[in-house]
Amino acid sequence: MDFKTTVFFFLSAMLIFAALRVITARNPVHAVLHLILAFFTAAGLWVLLQAEFLAMVLVMVYIGAVMVLFLFVVMMLDINLDQLRQGFWSYLPLGTVIGILMVIEMGMVLGSRYFQVPDSDLPNVAANASNTQELGALLSTDYVYPFELAAVILLVAVIAAVALTFRGPKKTRYTNPADQIRVKAADRMRIVKMPVEKQD
Repeated sequence: MDFKTTVFFFLSAMLIFAALRVITARNPVHAVLHLILAFFTAAGLWVLLQAEFLAMVLVMVYIGAVMVLFLFVVMMLDINLDQLRQGFWSYLPLGTVIGILMVIEMGMVLGSRYFQVPDSDLPNVAANASNTQELGALLSTDYVYPFELAAVILLVAVIAAVALTFRGPKKTRYTNPADQIRVKAADRMRIVKMPVEKQD
C-alpha cells in the first residue's frame, strides 16, 4: 500500500468518525467541533484528488460558516453562556485533539509530494489549464440540472431557517408612507357644524 492510499484511508476513517460524532454528540459544542473536523477532512480528500479550488472553498465557506451555525444553535437552544464560559477548560482537551488531527491530516496531504509519491493516473493537461475553469464548464453543461436542484434545496433551507426563527409580527405602531402619499386634503380635515351653546 503506497503512501497516498494510506492517507486516503486515514482521512476516510476520520471523516466517518467525525460525521457520526456530529449526530451522536449530546453537547452542541462538541457536535460543532466534530463538524469542523469533518469539513476539514473532506477538504483533505479534495486536495488528494487535486481539486484545490473545492478544498479551499470548503475550508473558507463551510468552516467559516460553522461559527454562524454555532451562534444559531446557541440562540435557538437558549444555552446559558455563563456556563459555557465556566466550562471552557473542559472543552479544551477535545478542541486540542481535533486541532492536532487537523495538523496531522494537512501534513500528510501536503507532505505527500516530499515522499516521492507517484502521481495518479490523470490525463495530461496544459500548464496553463485551470481546474476551476473546467469545473465551471462541467457545472454549466453536463451537471446543470443537479446544480440547479442543489440551488433549489439551499433556497428551501434558507426559507425554512427564516420560518423557524420568525416570531410573528411586532406589536408596534408604525407609519405607512404609501398611505401618507395617497391621502387627500378632504380626508385630513372635516368641518362639522354644531349648534351654539349658551351658558345661563
